[in-house]
Amino acid sequence: MIAVSNVSLQFGDRKLFEDVNIQFNPGHCYGLIGANGAGKSTFLKILSGELEPQTGNVIMNKDERLAVLKQNHFEYEENEVLNTVIMGHKRLYDIMTEKNAIYMKEDFSDEDGMRAAELEGEFGELNGWEAESEAAILLQGLGIPESLHHVKMAELSGSDKVKVLLAQALFGKPDVLLLDEPTNHLDLKAIQWLEEFLINFDNTVIVVSHDRHFLNKVCTQIADLDFSKIQLYPGNYDFWYESSQLALKMAQDQNKKKEEKIKELQAFVARFSANASKSKQATSRKKALDKIELDDIRPSSRRYPFVNFQIGREIGNDVLSVQGLSKSQDGKVMFKDATFTVNKEDKIILLGNPLAKTALLDILAEESQPDEGSFKWGVTTTRAYFPLDNSEYFEGDESSLVEWLRQYSPEDQTETFLRGFLGRMLFSGEEVKKKPSVLSGGEKVRCMLSKMMLTNANVLLLDEPMNHLDLESIQALNNGLTAFKGAMVFTSHDQQFIQTVANRIIEIREDGTIFDKMMQYDEYLEWKEQQTISN
Repeated sequence: MIAVSNVSLQFGDRKLFEDVNIQFNPGHCYGLIGANGAGKSTFLKILSGELEPQTGNVIMNKDERLAVLKQNHFEYEENEVLNTVIMGHKRLYDIMTEKNAIYMKEDFSDEDGMRAAELEGEFGELNGWEAESEAAILLQGLGIPESLHHVKMAELSGSDKVKVLLAQALFGKPDVLLLDEPTNHLDLKAIQWLEEFLINFDNTVIVVSHDRHFLNKVCTQIADLDFSKIQLYPGNYDFWYESSQLALKMAQDQNKKKEEKIKELQAFVARFSANASKSKQATSRKKALDKIELDDIRPSSRRYPFVNFQIGREIGNDVLSVQGLSKSQDGKVMFKDATFTVNKEDKIILLGNPLAKTALLDILAEESQPDEGSFKWGVTTTRAYFPLDNSEYFEGDESSLVEWLRQYSPEDQTETFLRGFLGRMLFSGEEVKKKPSVLSGGEKVRCMLSKMMLTNANVLLLDEPMNHLDLESIQALNNGLTAFKGAMVFTSHDQQFIQTVANRIIEIREDGTIFDKMMQYDEYLEWKEQQTISN
């Protein structure tokens, strides 16, 4: 258990928290959500003791242990991987280090013997004899093979270092576990393993994540940071999102009778309760949902951009024909002899090597050339491309956002029109006068989406469009692309986005060949699992 009492924090004129009182209990995984800049990571730092609040305090039993996912990936460069994991339990690691130093002494004294005996006793109480095997199991679960367990951290790739630090946080079953974006840089297999680990974890977990599928899978409670307060909601992210949207709609509909609103809310809660029936986490969510008070469902202050891709011209049957495309990069084959056609209703998710996926999209967007092969777009197609790296669109441009967007407008639109368009993407008032070169990563993405929507294209090529976006923008983009009537080829790490949009899979394998099949993403995952079992 961990709690905060009357916690307040303010930076200059900006108030992040005001008299926050909340308790996080064992047996629950709390998803801490809030708009970008609301203070989610700051709140985790207060809980961990890294940051002192201006008022209030953090309450935790003195015999309980708290673990935090470290963000400095270069902190343990000279340490062995296995030891780095065990360092997650500081007291245990200190005991191991001290007793090993005693046993290495040449002049071993009686005092050394007595001290070693004390340490061995505490070592056993802390399950020290299982420490190395537990650390190894965590590493293997996250995809770090045994061959790397005794190398130094400096020898690992960046993504593997992230996995080791995650294993470090999970090690030794901490009483309170704080995780800030734990799925960043993890592959799908590692994310699935982490989901199962947290579902079966009996202590307190507080997690910040932009991965909606992950939040839906592991969370039993949502801690919503809004209005400088934190409000707890039972259930997962989808329940919080839909309930807050429903509450907002009802608040705006002043003519609806109270009895009708209550019935609609009751039906909504009943639907989510009925769906919460599978895992251990879902069972806990269902119990919490059954106890929810309807007054607890409140509208959120969140602002969601309006993402709406309208097609200007109906797309014909001939969309794209690809024949024998091959591409190598720095001597490595990206893909070879790729042959496929795209149909007008296809929503294709590209899976596999990230470099290969980007190389293929760049070629299809006519930004680069293949080594071999050809492709042909249908005469009725109009395309819009979202590249992985959008920096060149904003370099050296000292104009306002209105003027930046004007250059991509197919007609000479008025300033009022362009301001309105930017306003729907959350650039309002004086913000439209910003210089494009000073925008944040998320703001640049919203500008690129505005640029694409202006084209009214009937084919979208999207390379990781959800990078840098907050949960609100991710949800809005997901909704907008689900409703899109044209064809689409895209890459993404957002599992919920893939599940709700894709109807066809093209996987670029390690050898450069492709697997191409009309199927939903969940079907693909089941197929991959069967392939693994049969092999």
